[in-house]
Amino acid sequence: MLEILSALISLVITLLLMPGLIHFMRERGMIQPKYDLGPDKFKKRDKPPNMGGLVIALGSVLSSLLISQVSGSSNAALLLLIPSLGALAVGFADDWIKDVRQHHDGLKPRYKLIGQTAVGLIFSLITMNLLGTAIHLPFTSSTLDLGFSYVPLMTLLFTFMTNSANLQDGVDGLMGSVSSAGSLAMGVIAAIIGGGSFADPGIAYACFALAGACVGFLFYNQHPARVFMGDTGSMFIGGLLTGAAMLMRLQLWLIPLCATMILSSLSVIAQRIYFKLTGGKRLFRMSPIHHHFEMIGWSENKIARRYTLLVLALSVVALLAALPIAP
Repeated sequence: MLEILSALISLVITLLLMPGLIHFMRERGMIQPKYDLGPDKFKKRDKPPNMGGLVIALGSVLSSLLISQVSGSSNAALLLLIPSLGALAVGFADDWIKDVRQHHDGLKPRYKLIGQTAVGLIFSLITMNLLGTAIHLPFTSSTLDLGFSYVPLMTLLFTFMTNSANLQDGVDGLMGSVSSAGSLAMGVIAAIIGGGSFADPGIAYACFALAGACVGFLFYNQHPARVFMGDTGSMFIGGLLTGAAMLMRLQLWLIPLCATMILSSLSVIAQRIYFKLTGGKRLFRMSPIHHHFEMIGWSENKIARRYTLLVLALSVVALLAALPIAP
């Protein structure tokens, strides 16, 4: 199957290129400066190089475009470059300021939000013109027409999901593991329903390629990590998965497939609201919630393992929810 080949090619690319990127960044001191946020053990550790997401993106893009060309269906793979590389550009700017200019605060939040919103708005307008404003409903062949609310809701969805992916990336092996599972499930769904309304296998090739790249990345990112993917990688992943869901009109499927990413955002929101309402009390020991689990004694490997098992279980639900759409 071409989908499997797409995953294998991106896996090999990632495995071959990551050591060179790690060496390049270490030699030039491209390492995010230490700061006082995060659990104590995170503050004390020597930080590995950042921006490993560049290799994840390169492997995913090259593999999906190559296989799409071989199959004669490259439209979807090319369209997915807009949300994925657009989100990557925002994340890269943040990582560049942190790692090269050595400002640990990175890109100012308002500029990051402006960039994510701009990419989301552009892609929402594109999908609206290509596919209309209806989205699929789980466990049924019915659709819901969002009408005039489509563009603002999809722009908000894109911004929320790319930020959620970014927040998820805080424990060795975590983002790579859950993204491997979620993107593989998204690719299987795309293959089963034939790309959905867009009817292009390029979506499946891109999702399988991302899964392969994330597996390759885990060879260097599992605890103790030799490299981080950075905002560059996490936002690329969030952009690609959200873009794929939008092209297939499966926006609601992001809830199970990206459940742990969404949980990261919701835990931050809940923490802030609770903090303000109670005059300084905390709902969690630290947010995002994976840091809470660290502080109650879970190892980084345990967190990554349990999060991935949760995504795999929810992926089965997502697959069943998509079967009525299959031709």
